Amino acid sequence: MKSSKKLKSVLAGVGFVSLLSIMLLSCLKDHNTYVTVPTAQLMVVQGSPDAPAEILYLNTNRVTSQPYNYGDWVGYFNAYTGTRQVVLYNYATQSVIVSDTIGLKQGVAYSLFLSNTYTKPDLILLKDTISQPASGKASIRFVDVSPDAGAVDLSANNTVLVSNKTYKGASSFLPVDGNNTTYSFQVLKSGTSTVLATLNNITIQNGQAYTVWLHGLAAGTGTTILKADIITNASF
Repeated sequence: MKSSKKLKSVLAGVGFVSLLSIMLLSCLKDHNTYVTVPTAQLMVVQGSPDAPAEILYLNTNRVTSQPYNYGDWVGYFNAYTGTRQVVLYNYATQSVIVSDTIGLKQGVAYSLFLSNTYTKPDLILLKDTISQPASGKASIRFVDVSPDAGAVDLSANNTVLVSNKTYKGASSFLPVDGNNTTYSFQVLKSGTSTVLATLNNITIQNGQAYTVWLHGLAAGTGTTILKADIITNASF
């Protein structure tokens, strides 16, 4: 099965070495006048299991030089604030898959998940509130982008970390042990021990913020089956 892959944004990017980068402002020079342009930070994740290769635009700006495939994601990049038009195109045919608007605020980090099926696409915009973990700790949140999995829990090393999340639901970033601790994550049918997806042998490092996300279809087969993956949001 294809694994999650990080793509590089072609827009003005900021390495997310710390959350201080959220507060950076772009500068434009007009003769001798400098104009500060307010920006947000945006991460984009392709979680539509049966979608073809896609191209993503914010207004007239193409986000990556490469097409998105299922499971691909782009780390935080600078995005102008205000109401932005998100347009997703079929890479092969150039036809519009989905078009919608999102609102971005200055100095705020967001994750945008492309979800649901090709014929019923959804956009899920989450505000990412991330703080530096305590010494020896990391932080993890859980996001459910599976449209038919029902209510689920996230278990970390046999301890329930997040409970009763449904489609489009997300937890806050929660503290966990770092120190290169090895974790096995299980997505469970809520309130039961029924395992829907697993993510094994994941090393969690100090000072990192992660997202474990459930995607795919409960009724899926092959590449569209339920699956859990992990993304690194920030490093401190």
